[in-house]
Amino acid sequence: MDCFQLSSQSPYELLLNAAFLIPFSHYFLAFLFLLAVLLCHFVEMYFMQELFTGFRGQPVSLTFNSCCDLYQQVVSKCKTLNGRYSSTPWLCSPHLQTAFVHFFGRAPVCNYRRQIFHISDGGNIALDWLRKVDVEKPSIERLDGVQRDDKSPILLVIPGLTSDSYSAYIKHLTFKMAKRGWHVVVSNHRGLGGVSVTSDRFYNAAWTEDVRKVIDHLHTQYHQAPLFVVGLSFGANLLVKYLGEEGFNTAIAGAAAVCSPWDLLICDRFMNRRLVQKFYNRALTIGLKDYAKLHQTVMSRLADWEGIVKSRTVRDFDHSSTRVLADIETVDTYYRKASCASYIGNVMVPLLCISALDDPVCTREAIPWDECRANKNIVLATTHHGGHLGYFDGMTAKSLWWVRAVDEFLCALNSSSLIHSKKRQITTVHSPLESSIDQAPYVNLREDGLVTAFSNEQSGEIGSQQNEQPVEDDKAGDSRGVNGTMQLEPNATTQLVTGFSHETSSEVGNEQLVEDDKAGDGIRAVNGRVQQEHKCNGTSLVSDQY
Repeated sequence: MDCFQLSSQSPYELLLNAAFLIPFSHYFLAFLFLLAVLLCHFVEMYFMQELFTGFRGQPVSLTFNSCCDLYQQVVSKCKTLNGRYSSTPWLCSPHLQTAFVHFFGRAPVCNYRRQIFHISDGGNIALDWLRKVDVEKPSIERLDGVQRDDKSPILLVIPGLTSDSYSAYIKHLTFKMAKRGWHVVVSNHRGLGGVSVTSDRFYNAAWTEDVRKVIDHLHTQYHQAPLFVVGLSFGANLLVKYLGEEGFNTAIAGAAAVCSPWDLLICDRFMNRRLVQKFYNRALTIGLKDYAKLHQTVMSRLADWEGIVKSRTVRDFDHSSTRVLADIETVDTYYRKASCASYIGNVMVPLLCISALDDPVCTREAIPWDECRANKNIVLATTHHGGHLGYFDGMTAKSLWWVRAVDEFLCALNSSSLIHSKKRQITTVHSPLESSIDQAPYVNLREDGLVTAFSNEQSGEIGSQQNEQPVEDDKAGDSRGVNGTMQLEPNATTQLVTGFSHETSSEVGNEQLVEDDKAGDGIRAVNGRVQQEHKCNGTSLVSDQY
């Protein structure tokens, strides 16, 4: 009878009756499990992958030229770069890594000493110094600064888009290097770090003049100390672009670029592709709008303030503000001009680049693998995981992997022979499209018929300069700035006064007369000689690359 009744019921009724027999708590647990699976997929968790490998992590991938002296003499001695990166087990996600470093960070205490750097256009930049004594005895207030004859290495840090010296990831780096005995200085962007905007100039990804003037100032004031630079995220793009613009004409002994966007146009497309990337896009836009509100009195006069307020993406903000302030026609044009990937071929100082393949902000699609491999001065280190400026490791997540990697690299570089760069040439390079001869106020006609850009140093053949071991700057050359002279004001305040003008150039040029026919023959000779020397050395001229 019971069997007859069961067979007469609908199968769906039987399933429904059986479903009611299952406790509600089991349904709740199943719901949580499904939610966890979806969440793990959304935030790209790789906990199970790490678990199966025993949390040993993945090896660091190094990309460099086969003839790279930087790898042979420096990077090969860095244990961190030749090892593996294993993230914190409870932060096995690029999004968790990125969020944790920005919202929590666990940064050490850093008591900076501030120096205001005045720029000739009326702008101000806050330079925040941190020394070993500030780390070891933070409770003692010291008014003395770095001595001009101090030979301890100086590290200049260029922060990210809306970050300053008090950002957690900046503190991790500055504390580590200051404890090592280095003099660390953070160059805050205009309008950040608690400093007001005092001119009509705002910072952007295409503007490297502020970086150039700060570097010239540090080199002039502390000419006996080797100068290194680390750029982070947006600052890494600025750094690489500056190095490409300057070529040999920089006082930097070595540099590191961490989590660079490389190509802003590709990153812009990437930030609008998926839902999770749109969250980052929105967060960055909020930071930019907060920056604009801090300086509303100036920005509302120069840019489209209504468009700034309505901005929902970084591209909207750049359309209403950044491109307008930079006097650039379109946003895409601005992104192309600001991207550092096209300047990599002209980097002439030792450079370490670190990028995470799962970076949720700066996509791996923008990494210029071939360009980095072609340049003998660059080593590119990529990791499978790490997020954007995260790289937490260990169970307690108290340290950042990239900080240790940069620390080992800079210390190894400082003790190597690669930092003794050739004597700095007093020329101005505004674009990778321009040669030193084009920028020189006048030319120097040599006895062998070659024409070279005139400078205060002895000229040598281009090919031999690249192959010879460079030498240190002398005191006379170090006491001069490239684009101007430095005037010191009281209370550790500096001011840059431009001292190089076209009128001066023309006056000096008129004093040295060069016959037209000899100059023309000399220029043709030097073009052929330079092309031949570069071809023999396996390099190419900047003008040929772009």
